[in-house]
Amino acid sequence: MGPDARGAAVGSAAPAPMGTRELLDALATGDGEDHLRLEDLLAGLSRQVFGMLLFVSTLPAFIPIPGVGGAIGGPATMLVGVHLLVGMQRLWLPRFVARRGPRRATLQAFQRMLDPWLTRLERVVRPRLTWVIDHRAASMFTGLLLVLLGILLALPIPFTNYLFGSLLLVYAFALLERDGGLMLLCWAAGIVSIVVFGILSGTLASAATQWIGRLLA
Repeated sequence: MGPDARGAAVGSAAPAPMGTRELLDALATGDGEDHLRLEDLLAGLSRQVFGMLLFVSTLPAFIPIPGVGGAIGGPATMLVGVHLLVGMQRLWLPRFVARRGPRRATLQAFQRMLDPWLTRLERVVRPRLTWVIDHRAASMFTGLLLVLLGILLALPIPFTNYLFGSLLLVYAFALLERDGGLMLLCWAAGIVSIVVFGILSGTLASAATQWIGRLLA
């Protein structure tokens, strides 16, 4: 990829994968005032890179300021979805995005918040039905759901940021742990959310049409 592409390819190395808890522990260790760049957070994650980017993209959804979390987390979630939808094997980020990221203190706060849930998840989450994660058609379907959920997260639908954020965190865990069984549950929950908050309210179809129109303009 040439220098004029103004982007950064991430996730080319392939070390032995770590569990979600190990990844979070490693990222949260250090000075809370440090600003972590996405290209550093995601470097070397290989198969887990999409799950970790989705996890980081979901964090703004929990910012208790109306409109802010969705405006940041929604497009970032759609970016992950587009990668899966078009079948990209490696993550590519625009350089201005790759050089930005959360403060380590944010990850430390989420580590403390999620620790009890991770303890419970570790008892049931494991690599299984990996075709749901790896198969081309299944990955495309996951990507499509993430694009649609990202649109919903970006829309100013009252009292839904935490709901969508929590659901997207489970998607991230399924990708990180390569748990196809958990991903199947995510598919079901995602479809229900899209129907209830999107199609029935008419907002998703309108937003998707506008978004596609901007891309084609």
